[in-house]
Amino acid sequence: MKIAIIGTGNLGKSIAKGLTQNNSFSQLFLTKRNIEELNEFKEVPNVFISSNNKEAITASDVLIFAVQPTHLEALLKETAPLLSDNHILISTITGFSIEKMESLIGSDAIIMRAMPNTAIAVGKSMTCICSNTQGKAHLQTATTIFNQLGTSMIIPESQMQAATVICASGIAFWMRLIRATTQAAIQLGFDAKEAQELAMHTSEGAANLLIATGNHPEEEIDKVTTPKGCTIEGLNEMEHKGLSAALIQGMVASFNKINTIKKEN
Repeated sequence: MKIAIIGTGNLGKSIAKGLTQNNSFSQLFLTKRNIEELNEFKEVPNVFISSNNKEAITASDVLIFAVQPTHLEALLKETAPLLSDNHILISTITGFSIEKMESLIGSDAIIMRAMPNTAIAVGKSMTCICSNTQGKAHLQTATTIFNQLGTSMIIPESQMQAATVICASGIAFWMRLIRATTQAAIQLGFDAKEAQELAMHTSEGAANLLIATGNHPEEEIDKVTTPKGCTIEGLNEMEHKGLSAALIQGMVASFNKINTIKKEN
């Protein structure tokens, strides 16, 4: 599979790292205006670094766009004359609809939107994918790519904004929870390195329990709460201080902001 990442910034780099670690391509083009920022990929076999988008597009089958939202419209106009019937376009840009992309390059193009998160760099992304009518027959290509980099889910485009909050912005939310747990562990007597290790691996274990068992979180909570015990005491204090409410309200605020971005685009 010949893949090009057009606009290899933070997210594009994360995708590239995941692809190179899994050997998920026969050829990989990475484009960026300042190619010096991609030096870490210089020695990777079958990876080509360029500031020339045209070269990357014409040499590739799958085009993953990871540019800033304000740059995508001009880039698609530049891309349109270079497209063949076999090109698969995958946009990772928040708030830029398939309808808008079709208006720029045509509804006969194979267009998809994918919302991965930066955990794609370590093969643990939760990626949501949707497509236009032409793209439905090619969704397996996208899921093949992203399943090698974590887990993927095909959803309607109408849910992409919410998926962005839960999965992409969600990485930042979980990082903040891990940081808070680390701070608590330091206050309780662990040094900073030990505290972060405890927080990270406990968080990973909690997620893996749910993935492996399919249980509801409350089922697992019940297993570690005892009458008049320390766990329920802590949980009740957290809820009294608004833990769940704060998380929900924060995600809703993030969702509302995304809708503002969508209107601007």
